[in-house]
Amino acid sequence: MKSHEDAHLMARTAQGDLDAFAELVRRHQETAWRTAYRFLGDAAEAEDITQEAFLKILAAASRYQPRAAFTTYLYRVVAHLCIDHSRRKRPLPRSSLPEAIDHAPGPETTLIQKDRAQQVRRALDTLPPRQRLAIILKYYEGMRYQEIADVMEITTKAVERLLGRARTALHGRIEKNKT
Repeated sequence: MKSHEDAHLMARTAQGDLDAFAELVRRHQETAWRTAYRFLGDAAEAEDITQEAFLKILAAASRYQPRAAFTTYLYRVVAHLCIDHSRRKRPLPRSSLPEAIDHAPGPETTLIQKDRAQQVRRALDTLPPRQRLAIILKYYEGMRYQEIADVMEITTKAVERLLGRARTALHGRIEKNKT
């Protein structure tokens, strides 16, 4: 089980085993970067957040308690850093989503998909940080409500409310941009 292995690697890290920590970074740096990038929209800033998250995890290794999966802990650290970063600096609008567009459809379909992705990205950038994070964790990272609640340290009911408000806001902003 991967989460058990991660907990073991964290225990070894707490004892000063930097090879164990390097393995954790290798396993999870892409996930951390992807989440930060989706939130911030800037590859360099996402890299900085990812590095800062792993440095915080290394510094706190001796206090780590495996109450949840390591990935939940990692998402929580990345989420807090992203929200703190967004409070200090409003993210710049991005022109597209980080995922590559499937070029198999015809050119008209591709243009429509690209335009729609840009509309969603612009609307997503206008959401308050906690709503944006909930949307990213749910729809881009595929997390369940309970996992999102664990990461954001809120109740599942609060996750439902955040997602509901975010979906309503996104829909309204996208519809407004169509006119």
